[in-house]
Amino acid sequence: MIYGARNTIKARVKSVDKGDIMSLVKFEAIEAAEMASVLTTESAEDLDLKPGDAVQLVIKAIHVLAVKE
Repeated sequence: MIYGARNTIKARVKSVDKGDIMSLVKFEAIEAAEMASVLTTESAEDLDLKPGDAVQLVIKAIHVLAVKE
């Protein structure tokens, strides 16, 4: 399957809580993942980002799509 999303994490389904209309599915990451981000140069300079720096990634997304092949 080909899709445009670049940030992907291989995961295993941890639990499924089914409701009448929606279901809450929780996942557990099963391997390390590389992520990418685009930010302003001002932000990169304020954070003083350099290769090798340890950071915490906060993922802000309205959708997490589960893909099962």
